[in-house]
Amino acid sequence: MVAAVAAGAFAAAAAGQTLNAVGSDSDVQITPLANAQGASAAFALGGATSGGAPELLPASHLSDASAEVQKLTDSANVTQAREAREAAAAKKAQEEANRPKTCMPANGTFTSGFGARWGTSHLGIDIANSIGTPIYAASDGTVIEAGPASGFGLWVRIQLADGTVHVYGHMNSFSVREGQKVKCGQQIAQIGNRGQSTGPHLHFEVWQNGTKKIDPRPWLSARGVKL
Repeated sequence: MVAAVAAGAFAAAAAGQTLNAVGSDSDVQITPLANAQGASAAFALGGATSGGAPELLPASHLSDASAEVQKLTDSANVTQAREAREAAAAKKAQEEANRPKTCMPANGTFTSGFGARWGTSHLGIDIANSIGTPIYAASDGTVIEAGPASGFGLWVRIQLADGTVHVYGHMNSFSVREGQKVKCGQQIAQIGNRGQSTGPHLHFEVWQNGTKKIDPRPWLSARGVKL
C-alpha cells in the first residue's frame, strides 16, 4: 500500500513537470477536459463558450400559412372560372355550328306552287294552316320591312347575308321590327287571312339578289328542306 501511494505521487509530480515544461516553452494553453466539454456543448447550442445560459439564434421570417393557402385557393378559383368560360364558349360554338341554317317557314299543307295559276303568275308558294299558326324565319337574316303591304295585308321581308330576300305574306300578326336580326327557326309572325287571300295560309317568296323572284321549293330543297 505504501508503494502504491508512492507511485501515485511520482506520477502526479511527473505530470506537473510536463505542464510546467509546456507552459515555459510555448504559448499553447491547455484547457482542462471538463471545461472543453462544456464549451463544445455551449457552441452546439449556439451560445458563447463563457458560462451562462445558451444564446438562441434569431429565426428567419416565417411565412403566413393562411395567406399562402388563400393565394392557392384564389388561383384555383380563377383557373376554374376561366375553364368554365372556355367550356361554355366551346359549347356555344359547337351548338352554333350544328344549328340548321335553313328551316321550314311554317307547318301546314302545301296548297299552291310557283308559276302560272288561274291565268296569272303566282310568284311564291302557299302553306295553309289555321289562323295563329307560327311563321318562322327560313334563314338567318335582317328584317328590312315589317308592316302593311298591298295584296298581302301584312308582310315581313328578311334579307340574308348573300342578298337573298324572303317575303312572308297574308299574316295575321308579326313580332319583329325593321333592322332586327333573326335566326333560322325563330318565330316572326302568325298565319292569317289578310289581303287578297282565299283562306288562312302563308305566302312565301324568295327573291334572288333581292329582286329576281325564283321558285322557293328548289331553293329550300337544295338546303335540306323538303315540301
